Amino acid sequence: MVDVLTWTIERRMRLAERAELLREELAEIDAELGRLEVVFGQWAEATDGGRRPSGIVEPEAEPVVVTPGAGGMRLVPDREEGMGVEALTPEYRRIMEIVAKASGPVMAKDVALALGRENTPAMVEPVRGQLRKPCDRGRLTRTGSGRYLPR
Repeated sequence: MVDVLTWTIERRMRLAERAELLREELAEIDAELGRLEVVFGQWAEATDGGRRPSGIVEPEAEPVVVTPGAGGMRLVPDREEGMGVEALTPEYRRIMEIVAKASGPVMAKDVALALGRENTPAMVEPVRGQLRKPCDRGRLTRTGSGRYLPR
């Protein structure tokens, strides 16, 4: 019987503490609701209940400029008969020129150096990725040793 009495008293104390915390939280929520009502009242007065503009200027949408690579457009289109390098972006045109002018197969680091980049992995790896796209689209050929040739 003592255990039940002890448990009941402890449980009642915990519930009373929780009820007090909930009352404090409810008071904070009521205060915030009061502040929101004041703000809404001020807005309604300033805009005549939303019928007049509030003076807040909405920014105009900027015009969208469509460029290769935007919205799913390919930077390197598939190679078709009669299509030259004019269809490529300037950077890919430059890469194609470097590979075409080389006396033999070129490595990605050679192209990176010709583009004026450093011979570091951070500078060569993006060029290697840029060389793969023309290969996938039929504009360049990749040898087994990872060198690139014009088609």
